[in-house]
Amino acid sequence: MNNNDIVQKLWNLCDVLRDDGINYSDYVTELVLLLFIKMVHENTEAETLEQHTLPEGCRWTDLNEKSGINLLNDYKAMLLALSTGQRGDEQIHEDPLISAIYADAQTRLREPRHLEQMIKTLDQIDWFSAQKDGLGDLYEGLLEKNAGETKSGAGQYFTPRALINSMVRCVAPKAGEVVQDPSAGTAGFLIAADTYIKEATDDLFDLTEQQIDFQKNKAFVGVELVPSTRRLALMNCLLHGMEGDDEGVVHLGNALGDAGKSLASADIILANPPFGTSKGGEASNTRDDLTYKTSNKQLAFLQHIYRNLKLGGRAAVVLPDNVLFEAGVGTDVRRDLMNKCNLHTILRLPTGIFYAQGVKTNVLFFTKGSATDKMQDEGCTENVWVYDLRMNMPSFGKRTPFTEAHLKPFETVYGENSDGTSARKEGEWSFNVEELEVDESTAEDVDDRLAKSRWRCFSREWISETKGDSLDISWLKDKDSVDAENLPEPEVLAAEAKEELTAALGELDALLVALETSE
Repeated sequence: MNNNDIVQKLWNLCDVLRDDGINYSDYVTELVLLLFIKMVHENTEAETLEQHTLPEGCRWTDLNEKSGINLLNDYKAMLLALSTGQRGDEQIHEDPLISAIYADAQTRLREPRHLEQMIKTLDQIDWFSAQKDGLGDLYEGLLEKNAGETKSGAGQYFTPRALINSMVRCVAPKAGEVVQDPSAGTAGFLIAADTYIKEATDDLFDLTEQQIDFQKNKAFVGVELVPSTRRLALMNCLLHGMEGDDEGVVHLGNALGDAGKSLASADIILANPPFGTSKGGEASNTRDDLTYKTSNKQLAFLQHIYRNLKLGGRAAVVLPDNVLFEAGVGTDVRRDLMNKCNLHTILRLPTGIFYAQGVKTNVLFFTKGSATDKMQDEGCTENVWVYDLRMNMPSFGKRTPFTEAHLKPFETVYGENSDGTSARKEGEWSFNVEELEVDESTAEDVDDRLAKSRWRCFSREWISETKGDSLDISWLKDKDSVDAENLPEPEVLAAEAKEELTAALGELDALLVALETSE
């Protein structure tokens, strides 16, 4: 049984939860409260999580031999004890991380038989196979499954695993560096960075004890606003051997508020900030240290990120198109970014890779300071390289998954240097790009074949003079797109639409007559 099979088996338990009247959006939260106790049991059996064994009376063996109303009542009491650290007047644990994971935890299960069924199913899973691939990876698979199935909430903007891994490979985190995510979600970026470092250090065995302690407790810091999502993140990190400080790896709070303001500077920031605007201009009113006041969350997050980087620090951030072209404060923020940082690369992502359909996004890669001097604080961007992975790409979804193979050509031209300073050359022709037409305004002084590549370089001067500091830079035209400039006049289009509708109504009338005749 592989991890995919186990994930599907776990997901099938949602049918049991549904039978108990639990809402779709609460499935995973309800499931992981029980699942984490089981996973800690399996890890403790394997002697890989000794320091985080749950207190007596709150372990898997305290559940799986019980039944009926006693089981349900004991489970409810167990969740309360894990949350508070107390059972009645008795102090049963003082682990702030366990308390954080189970903060305000309570089950909505009402039928003991449903809890029994879930426990029996978890006991029947081939945990030996699961442990070979890593329980953390199994848990990640469940979160990804939830995001794929959920049509709203956290699943709406779940960052595809292929994209996370590609961004991490580009910025190449190293042991000893502080990696942050101010909008951590379920900690996907932080865990991918940890995995990358472990692969480079023989699962940390190449490091000293002091370095290992840093990696487990200080290297990764995230901030998450939603308590239930933070719970998932803390469990996720712990199952991957990431402990963090007394609050865990992921702190509860608002990165656009005091939680973000108090964060120490980071060597690397990886993030996919939430889309949308803050209610009542919350983002601009809460952080008085942000230079440009705005209710646009992404512009506020972007300011926080490049301000919070150490000199020479690296960032990769997923941002929607509007951040690249929004006027007013948007222009001010982009200018400030290019002034203080070397914005060396923009990856234009295809549509459909996020679960919210139609969202157009990009990844901005930048380094604090210039390419040659990390102390430089003005005029740091000289050239911006843009890779267009959007035009003439398939419509991604369940039938056509977005994979790491789609990102390999970009990673190749990005180069080995994590700060974007590798020697680069324009031109990359993956995915039949040469079939496309080109916007003539961006094709000047470029030969025809280069104009049809996916990889182009634009000078800071050109961006300022030609684009007015907009970073919405595109030069390819999708072969299936309609050129607005060549459309007929509106009255012609309206007349054509009227003719088509009239013809359709005529066909419906004929169909009704035929049906009446046959009757």
